[in-house]
Amino acid sequence: MASLNTWTRMFRTGFILLRYDALLPKETAHLLPPVPRLGIGLLRSIFAKKTNLRPGERYAVAFQQLGPAFIKLGQVLSTRGDIFGKAFINDLSHLKDNLPPFPREVALASVEDSLGKPVDAIFSEFGEVLGSASIAQAHEAVLRDGRKVAVKILRPDIETVVAADIAMMTLSAKIIAFFFPSARRLEPVAFVGTVAQSLLLELDLRLEASACDEIGKTINEEPWMKAPKVVWHQVSRRVLVTEWAPGTPLSRPEALSLPGLQHKELADNLIRAFLSQALDHGAFHADLHEGNLFVQAPAQLTAIDFGIIGRLRPKERRYLAEMLWGFLRRDYKRVAEVHFEAGYVPRHHNVDSFAQALRAVGEPVLGQKATEVSMGRLLTQLFDITAQFDMHLRPELVLLQKTMVSVEGVARRIYPEHDLWEAARPVVQSWISRELSPVAQARQIAERLISRLRSEEEEGADTRQTVELAALQLVAQQGRTFGLIALAVSVISLGVLIWMAVR
Repeated sequence: MASLNTWTRMFRTGFILLRYDALLPKETAHLLPPVPRLGIGLLRSIFAKKTNLRPGERYAVAFQQLGPAFIKLGQVLSTRGDIFGKAFINDLSHLKDNLPPFPREVALASVEDSLGKPVDAIFSEFGEVLGSASIAQAHEAVLRDGRKVAVKILRPDIETVVAADIAMMTLSAKIIAFFFPSARRLEPVAFVGTVAQSLLLELDLRLEASACDEIGKTINEEPWMKAPKVVWHQVSRRVLVTEWAPGTPLSRPEALSLPGLQHKELADNLIRAFLSQALDHGAFHADLHEGNLFVQAPAQLTAIDFGIIGRLRPKERRYLAEMLWGFLRRDYKRVAEVHFEAGYVPRHHNVDSFAQALRAVGEPVLGQKATEVSMGRLLTQLFDITAQFDMHLRPELVLLQKTMVSVEGVARRIYPEHDLWEAARPVVQSWISRELSPVAQARQIAERLISRLRSEEEEGADTRQTVELAALQLVAQQGRTFGLIALAVSVISLGVLIWMAVR
């Protein structure tokens, strides 16, 4: 059972949201049925503060008081100006990296205690706060060897605060699932569990260092995004030192006015970097809001803060790639089939009916500029479809979906006419060509045959050799087929060149 403290915190949360008219704000009251509208209006008149603040300002103040979990929610909302409006997201923007910092003396004491050395023995310079977020704050510093670095330090007692937030969110999810049966398909308890796990991982900066190092080694070899290197001998559970990230934080107003900045290419790079991480490597930065992105002309992106990492298994990566590729080709039947194969849509529904619904979603947006697409209407339509086809939220995809929403919103802010689908095409097409080509499929068949054979201990060595040989022959045969095709194409091309020369 939930503790009294958790119940108290939940009621406090509701009161703070109501106090700042951020529970069901007056601006949306006209959308409610008459009876709930009357009830909420009465509560608002009793408890809400009289203020001239805009909705975004009220949410920002409330979220800041409520702590890390709600600040993370505000960061996601602040990427969707196309849904909530420019004024709303501007009012939420300071939640990205401009929260009140904790004192410098506390930061220095934490560094010394965590790294076991005096600050002067590690750094020749230790500057003031660069940015202060919900979990930690960062300082500019210079190591004794002359390297410029960023020092990330956890907030004091943040573990206690996050644990209380998680307990409150879990209780709220259980209440929602109990009293609102229609919401159960959204798996509120599992959703909170996924969010809670990601929050807990942020509380150990050694894990963030590992994620930064892992993902950095892959994305630093690609053209779309970079990551700073970890200074491993200056890492602890509460302190993380990385080399300096070049550029201007995308959260700053001047970032998009830098001389020589190519906005379209920058937005494309953001989408392609995210998809490449998710599809090609199965591990992606799951907190890509403006406060965690630095930009340089002409279109260079550097990501920081790898505290939240999403992971996809090979099967999920294949489903994602096939869905995106199906939309790009307008092959709604294949997109529908993939949903059924993945188990995202219950089997008692009709594939063709689901494909018809997907067509109604895809056709109005494919090939359109972002300024011509109403994301609010699109999300409403998608939500209606998930309800009609009994689709449940997939906990393993929560971070992927959350990051896709954030990344697409940031790309729109960088370049308002951005075309998400065309930006995604090169990465998705490359993955499909590499992983779903006939040669790749033959290799996968061979691997499955060998794996199945090894798991069946009762079968003898002779049978194993026979199957492995058959699998290798399959690959070889496939390779010879492609070799003959390539030879034929070469001969035809040579013939055409000779004929043109004779002419």
